[in-house]
Amino acid sequence: MNKNGLVSIIIPVYNREDLIGETIESALSQTYPNIEIIIVDNASTDSTWKKCQAYALQDKRVRIFRNDENIGPVRNWARCIDEATGYYGKILWSDDLIAPDFLEKTVPYLANHNEVGFVFTRVEVFSDEMDERVEHYDIGETGIYKSNQYIKGTLLEGSLYPTSPGCTVFRLKDLSRSLLIDVPNKVGSDFSKHAIGNDLLMLLLTANKYHNFAFVNEKLSFFRAHADSISTLSDEGKLPLHYDLVKAYFIENYRMELIKKFNVQLLVDIKRHGKSREYCLDKIGNFYLKNTDYSLDFNYLIRKMISTMLKRIFSR
Repeated sequence: MNKNGLVSIIIPVYNREDLIGETIESALSQTYPNIEIIIVDNASTDSTWKKCQAYALQDKRVRIFRNDENIGPVRNWARCIDEATGYYGKILWSDDLIAPDFLEKTVPYLANHNEVGFVFTRVEVFSDEMDERVEHYDIGETGIYKSNQYIKGTLLEGSLYPTSPGCTVFRLKDLSRSLLIDVPNKVGSDFSKHAIGNDLLMLLLTANKYHNFAFVNEKLSFFRAHADSISTLSDEGKLPLHYDLVKAYFIENYRMELIKKFNVQLLVDIKRHGKSREYCLDKIGNFYLKNTDYSLDFNYLIRKMISTMLKRIFSR
């Protein structure tokens, strides 16, 4: 087996007895031949582990591990990465799926371009309970883009770009060095437990190390919306405000030139989400550990207000 071409498909899992089989099947169905599937069960209390054992007995590419106790989601992600032996790494959340040609279409961009840090694809969000399907992340033609486009787009425009590595493939070393178990913050938020934003930092920190990223304009990633997902279980405002907390950490450490524009985004989100005070995130200063510049880019604020107003007009 060519170690340099090996892709570790990483599946952290906890209590997904009804979904884990389909997720593993989508990993095993890859047309890219050089894969291993790393599954770490975080001390599930249902039959998830038994199902993982069955797949490991059937296919030697499936390597399974089990924690003696639940160590929290982010530490479980880290253990998955530690157990992986590939050159490339693909995180596949235990409720999501990838198309059979996901790796075949994405890995060549990493293999052939040293300046590309990660590759992502279009995403379809689906639900087993409803027929509704929604597509995301169509940023343009298939090809290579500047990392600064991802960084600025994610920090200032939000939903244009993925905030989760679920539709992305990396070099394994970049996954390892970009995963923070916890994110330092002023308000005592435990990122190791709620896992809201650690995923985004994998993308931002990797983008910051490379000149480019790549995009495949094909629907090759499938995110399942269901009642037990983090996004569904989180209170109103918790997700965007904690992602803002992570973005603030990144900006004050790596991209201070964006601070005044980002303060505008923080102000908008504080006003938009009524529970900002509940999370102690009702002031711009609470998002930062060391930055004391809370000033606004007023030209950017005016453009954002006009853009928001136009969206409301044309959405009627």
